[in-house]
Amino acid sequence: MALSRVSGARAVLWSSLVTRRLQLGPSGMPWGAPRSSQLHLSPKADVKSFISYVVAKTKVLNGKYHRFLGRHFPRFYVLYTVFMKGLQMVWADAKKARRIKTNMWKHNVKFHQLPYREMEHLRQQIDFLDVYHALRKQSHPAVIGSLEKAIPHISDGGLRWQLTDLCNKIQRGTHPAAQELLALRQCFCSHPLDMNQLQTPQMKALSRAMLLTSYLPPPLLRRRLKSHTTVIHQLDKALAKLGIGQLTAQEVKSACYLRGLNSTHVAEDRCRMWLGEWLQISCQLEEAELSLLLHSVVLLSTNYLETRH
Repeated sequence: MALSRVSGARAVLWSSLVTRRLQLGPSGMPWGAPRSSQLHLSPKADVKSFISYVVAKTKVLNGKYHRFLGRHFPRFYVLYTVFMKGLQMVWADAKKARRIKTNMWKHNVKFHQLPYREMEHLRQQIDFLDVYHALRKQSHPAVIGSLEKAIPHISDGGLRWQLTDLCNKIQRGTHPAAQELLALRQCFCSHPLDMNQLQTPQMKALSRAMLLTSYLPPPLLRRRLKSHTTVIHQLDKALAKLGIGQLTAQEVKSACYLRGLNSTHVAEDRCRMWLGEWLQISCQLEEAELSLLLHSVVLLSTNYLETRH
């Protein structure tokens, strides 16, 4: 699958988000896009500046976290290092796949007209993404099961009924509307589904759904899920400002895959529709409600069109 023009920056971002903590910037405020007024030249310039800021910030935090893991979790750090090296190789392959597909588009070349090695490279990249999505899809029943277990502990009777109905619909194979998820936002900013209240089994299942390792102590799982969801939320705001229509087909599919949809086998127009639904949810959520965005990785992707199998 072809990746977006900013896939290189996302590779760095993903690698640091696997285990490290994103907190506050130098000013003491939650870090996000740089505040300099010079960045407001255009939506595209804002997005590029934001990504540059994220990359620089995560490099510093990533170095600190490497040292922390090496001191306190030496055995895990060995496995983590091997994993990250493999991930870097995968992203290098993904860049090559993007170049191949770009040349195909420029020169109007079909897949069967490519040289053997390029054909095989594209085939293997799609296979890899399918395998990884199959792994995160295995976590979906556990995520839904955790929501069902939380229902009796929700104080509001109306919200209990709505969440029960949502879980039943998803288990029956129905794709929920964005408004159905937004109607439940209050459930995810208080006990028991607030980000700070999630139980360890829930966090492990959600980590697998986000393609993040679940083999970390609960405090680190919680911090990493928070930071990962926060960054996606900030990216969503930047994307909404830019406009989905400004993205290429490759960028749209990459954005969908990052947010939980296996876009390798979904038509471009359907991917754009799904990404629009995601942004409709994300851009209405406050920081305290981001647990809903985290769960939407599963709730919004499980039964979407061609992905229902």
